[in-house]
Amino acid sequence: MRRKWPVVTAAIPLAFGWALVAAHPAAASIRPGVPGPGAQVRSGGPVSQPGGQAGGQAGGQDTGASSSNWAGYAVTGASGSFTSVSASWTQPTASCTTGNQYAAFWVGLDGYTSKTVEQIGTEADCTGPSPQYYAWHEVYPGAGVNFANPVSPGDKFTGTVTAQGSDKFRLVLTDTTQGWTQTISATQAGADLSSAEAIAEAPSGPSANSSPLPLANFGSVGFTGVTANGKSMDTLNPVQITMPDTSVADMASDGSFSVNHTGTGFAQWFGL
Repeated sequence: MRRKWPVVTAAIPLAFGWALVAAHPAAASIRPGVPGPGAQVRSGGPVSQPGGQAGGQAGGQDTGASSSNWAGYAVTGASGSFTSVSASWTQPTASCTTGNQYAAFWVGLDGYTSKTVEQIGTEADCTGPSPQYYAWHEVYPGAGVNFANPVSPGDKFTGTVTAQGSDKFRLVLTDTTQGWTQTISATQAGADLSSAEAIAEAPSGPSANSSPLPLANFGSVGFTGVTANGKSMDTLNPVQITMPDTSVADMASDGSFSVNHTGTGFAQWFGL
C-alpha cells in the first residue's frame, strides 16, 4: 500500500515507442482505523523509471531494469495477459538507525507498464528507534488500507491477487505463522492486466506525486514460489528490477529469489 510505480530504466526494448511509465506500488497512504507510521506513507503504486542503461543479466537469463522504488521481478505482456499472481515471503527484520525509513514487500498485478496496481503485502517502517510492522492492501490509485492483524519479523506470508473478470479482483494475504488470513474483494475499472510482480519497495509520501522515501534497512527478504497465471515466473521471461540500496538475486526455476539491502545509496546508483 505504499509504493510508487518503480521508475524503471529497462533493459527492455522500447517496443511501444515510449519509455516505461513510472509505476507506484502501494504507497503508504492513510489507512482507516489503523494508527502508525503508515499514515504518512503510501506503500504502493506503479514503478518509477529514471532512465539509464538497459541490459540483460549474465548468461541472458533475465532482462534487467532500474527503478527508483521497486526491486524484484515482473513479467509483462499485452493487455489481459496476466490474471493471477502469487508469492510467499518471510517478513524481514528492519534495522532502525537515523531518521524515518520505510520498506514494503508485496505481490500484485499491473503497475509496470500501466497506471493501476492491485496489490497486497507487508511493511517494515522506522519512525523511531524501534521498527513497526504491519500488513496492507491497495488497489491503486485508490488509497492503501492497513490490516489490524499483528505482524512480526519472521512471520511467513503468502499473498495472492486474482482478476475475476468484470473489473473484479480477489486479494488474499495469509500469515501462516500467526494463523490469520485477510481476503479482500475489490473493483478496479480499467485494469490493464499487462504485468504481474513480486516486489520489495521504497514507499512514497502520501500524495500521488510524492518521491520515494528513504528505504529502511531490511537486511534480506526471500520470495519463494512466485507464480503468474499458475506458472513459475521464471518460465515467463521475467524482468529483474533493481533500485538504489538493493541487489536482486537471479530467479531460480521454482520462482524463488532474494532482494538484499546494500546501502549503496542514490548517489552511487546514479554514478554521482
